[in-house]
Amino acid sequence: MSNTTGFTRRTPDIMTEELCAILSQKISFEFKPLYDLVYANLHARNAASGGDEMLRLRAYEKLQNLVHDGMVTKTAKKYRGRPAALQIVSSRLEEWRVAANKRTAALQAG
Repeated sequence: MSNTTGFTRRTPDIMTEELCAILSQKISFEFKPLYDLVYANLHARNAASGGDEMLRLRAYEKLQNLVHDGMVTKTAKKYRGRPAALQIVSSRLEEWRVAANKRTAALQAG
């Protein structure tokens, strides 16, 4: 018998959304200025929680995952996004957000 009351967090990742949005521009960023932009955007969305150092670590981890997956290129200390690849990631994140909103609405209704 499965437990259906367990908590799982299956919502789209806002940090990755912000990284994709910023890196989709054709500009190279060092990590510090990139993080400052991500933090400002998260703060504007009221999604910057967990402390500055923890957010910095999460941003760096997400950025390295994007580099590893080939969505972002790293040259020396500068990161540059590949807009076509990041557009695919952004569209998938949007699909997941829509699905998560539907699940939330269904749970609240029933």
